[in-house]
Amino acid sequence: MTTLEITRTDPMHPDALALIDGSEREQSALYPPHLRYAFSPQQLVDGDVRFFVGRDGPTPIVCGGYAVCDGYGELKRIFVAKNHRGQGWADALVTACETTARAEALPLMRLETGLASPAAIAFYTRMGYTQIGPFGAYTENGSSVFMEKTL
Repeated sequence: MTTLEITRTDPMHPDALALIDGSEREQSALYPPHLRYAFSPQQLVDGDVRFFVGRDGPTPIVCGGYAVCDGYGELKRIFVAKNHRGQGWADALVTACETTARAEALPLMRLETGLASPAAIAFYTRMGYTQIGPFGAYTENGSSVFMEKTL
């Protein structure tokens, strides 16, 4: 990893949209529509998601953010461009989200991912997240994995 600059970014910014599109393509190859819970760019805006893009110089590498829910944050749209994985970009982005959430006095960060994403599950486990049951409006569906971390 060279120098990563993480900035809060409008989800409708072209860099954010390009990364979100990459995420959507990958998710649609793994999960049928009824098992995909990722927010659209408009839902990110409407939900006041604190959204970030990490860039190496002018190149957008990683995106994601968190929604403020009922007493916790929920990670949304964490995605690293395929040719930049394994270099610490996701660590930096999730850490930025957690730091910002702590500043908002949120005690927990939660997320939903899926069984067909073992690398994501391993990443979040390494970052200190533990598996929990469904939260918020989620229900058990045989595919989702729910995780949380105390901030």
